[in-house]
Amino acid sequence: MYTFIVNPHSRSGEGQKTWEEIHLLLEKNHIPFEVYFTRYQKHATTIMKSLTSDSVTRTVIVLGGDGTINEVINGIEDFKHLTLGYIPTGSGNDFARGYSLPSNPKEVLDYILHSPHIHYMDIGEVSYKNKKRRFAVSCGIGYDAGICHEAVVSKIKPVLNRVHLGKLTYALIAVRQWLFLTPYECTITLNHSETHHFSHCYFVSAMNHRYEGGGVQFAPHADPEDRLLSICAVADVPKWRLLLVLAAALFGKHTHLKGSHLYNCETISIQYGGAMPVHTDGEPVFLQKDISVSCLSERLRIITAR
Repeated sequence: MYTFIVNPHSRSGEGQKTWEEIHLLLEKNHIPFEVYFTRYQKHATTIMKSLTSDSVTRTVIVLGGDGTINEVINGIEDFKHLTLGYIPTGSGNDFARGYSLPSNPKEVLDYILHSPHIHYMDIGEVSYKNKKRRFAVSCGIGYDAGICHEAVVSKIKPVLNRVHLGKLTYALIAVRQWLFLTPYECTITLNHSETHHFSHCYFVSAMNHRYEGGGVQFAPHADPEDRLLSICAVADVPKWRLLLVLAAALFGKHTHLKGSHLYNCETISIQYGGAMPVHTDGEPVFLQKDISVSCLSERLRIITAR
């Protein structure tokens, strides 16, 4: 029995269309399944808590975007009895890109049903003000999170998604955010011992996968199974140079540019001089000054294509 969690509203309704195709294939091949549809924000978290609270072995297939994945992993009560598959229908799809999943949903379903490869993925966790939130792809504070915050409420995003230009949303918002961006001083502490201070920090990203923001390679050497976070901070350069770093990061070529600061660590504490937006897998966590990021002791069984 396969359990599907479907976000029918992902990519402005693309999720519903994809599910209808998947549904027909499951019925045609007599594959036993059950399905849950998300109806509101964080509904996938509620569904997943219910599914994983009884210690029953399950294979759960998520159909949605990176935001749906984020909601799902935040609802997992029992990692031991869970295997997770993913059919991407979002606009960013960095989780799928990180595991080289096919863009064709039918191909992904075929891998899940007939040729599953199992990986054990690290799960990141950010702590702030006595609260915690998990992430699969990345967590960030500053400029990159500001883009995510605005994208969530953007009126143009659904329009561009319908004509398959969803990534343009992020590019337009990135320019607008850059125009009004004010960097703050920032101190980061790696593994509770190694400290770095920046006078003018634009953002700090803690990466589990290589990509965020719809394919930007902030951490070209990140490995989601090495128990380490890959850190990318951009700081102490003129604001115009931030654009150069971002353009190079599209291809993972920013690592040696002035202003780019990359580290690997098990834990990181970030203290900003002013309240900055925070995100987990593109989902807003509102404004914070101090956050800490690490990996859970548990790992998640993931079905991949290779």
